[in-house]
Amino acid sequence: MTILDGKALAEKLKGELKEKADGLPRKPGLAVILVGDDPASRTYVNGKKRDCAQCGFYSEEYTMPATVSQRELLDLIETLNGRADIDGILVQLPLPKGLDAIALLDAIVPHKDVDCFHPVNVGKLYTGQKGGFLPCTPGGVMAILREYDIQVAGKECVVLGRSNIVGKPMAALLLAENGTVTVCHSKTPNLAQKCATADILVSAVGKVGLVTGDMVKDGAVVIDVAMNRNAQGKLCGDVDFDAVAPKCSYITPVPGGVGPMTRAILMENTYRSCLRHLGLED
Repeated sequence: MTILDGKALAEKLKGELKEKADGLPRKPGLAVILVGDDPASRTYVNGKKRDCAQCGFYSEEYTMPATVSQRELLDLIETLNGRADIDGILVQLPLPKGLDAIALLDAIVPHKDVDCFHPVNVGKLYTGQKGGFLPCTPGGVMAILREYDIQVAGKECVVLGRSNIVGKPMAALLLAENGTVTVCHSKTPNLAQKCATADILVSAVGKVGLVTGDMVKDGAVVIDVAMNRNAQGKLCGDVDFDAVAPKCSYITPVPGGVGPMTRAILMENTYRSCLRHLGLED
């Protein structure tokens, strides 16, 4: 059994991005909009700012009170859309009640949508067109699989979760690599039986202990995307690691697996956006 070290891979990728960014006419720029005072969101934003500094990127943070209006946020996004020094715009989710997240995400011009939430970029992802961005978490999973030379083609792939952020785009990326993909969710019957068919199992549900040892076949690759807290307050994923790991060929830990790679792909998307804005990429 091999632990898939997403943290080490993320550090490697960010180092490579810094070398490449240092040779550009200007620094890639990322603007992050944080609304309200959610502690988890603050932690994520701080991490993204550190990543920008590590990659040699320029970053701006716009911290807005939970009482901010939809109009004010739309005006801010419009301003950032027009800034030549900003290559990526990110609205940290979730947003406080009363704000329309979809409308705000749709207001970001597609060529600065480095989270890959805009319908144009989602459409390019599903149709295999160039010029979009990789969704950050699924893109991070695919980068891990490539790094460890884990082949997707011809494999039975099971994705737990159907969210627009992880589950659906994860299935699309696995399908694009010629995997045979099954997407499971809360209404799926015989869940354990379906999981046990997987050569590659990706869990992105957000439920502690969801994936148990009897749900995983010998030699499977298990990717745990979830970030939960157990009853003791310890960070964990969906997978019962101690029970599942002995059966796997490869498995991601939580923390230190997919999480760091999510932010690394965000940095890669920001770099690619900068190349396009500078006319250095087709």
